[in-house]
Amino acid sequence: MDLTKTELRIFAKLTVPFKIQEFLDSIPYSDEEWYRCPRSVLQDRKAHCYDGAVFAAATLRMIGYPPLLVDMLPNGRDDDHILAVFRQNNRWGAVAKSNFSGLRFREPVYRGLRELIMSYFEFYYNIAGEKTLVGYTAPLNLNRFDKLNWLVNDDAMDAIAIGLDNNRKYNIITAVMERQLSAIDKRSYNAGLLGANHKGLFKP
Repeated sequence: MDLTKTELRIFAKLTVPFKIQEFLDSIPYSDEEWYRCPRSVLQDRKAHCYDGAVFAAATLRMIGYPPLLVDMLPNGRDDDHILAVFRQNNRWGAVAKSNFSGLRFREPVYRGLRELIMSYFEFYYNIAGEKTLVGYTAPLNLNRFDKLNWLVNDDAMDAIAIGLDNNRKYNIITAVMERQLSAIDKRSYNAGLLGANHKGLFKP
């Protein structure tokens, strides 16, 4: 199914990664559990992190980047967080929809994926104040799901989620390091939750 003229006009305005981020920031964070394809994000004007990342990946492809997702993995006491990642001048950046202000856009200045992921470490915490990021997946190229018409088909979103779950995983800290982590400080905690939809927060 092709995009409508109205949908194409919206996508046509998102000409660089930061404009994609601005669009995602302009719509509410969804506290609903079901997944929206990029067309549904446009129609409903809401998204959570998974919907937003797939939307960003679709839009990045339209402006010449591969549609790549990376899943950031918590310790079991938090939600996953998904990024649409891109390379520019041989450096990595990311676009993301998040309920936390520190888990969104990254400029393409990171030499590798691990370096990019580590830039999120201090900002990745749960409502109990625990830092929870412990790993990430290899990038998943959404081109492999084109036969499912994922741009306009909500049903394709489950297959993409399974693909992420099955992708190679990398640890960034050891179990010993995790046990020794300090809690997030109060000022950073409050700053990260600025404007959050509290209904959409993980309850550990």
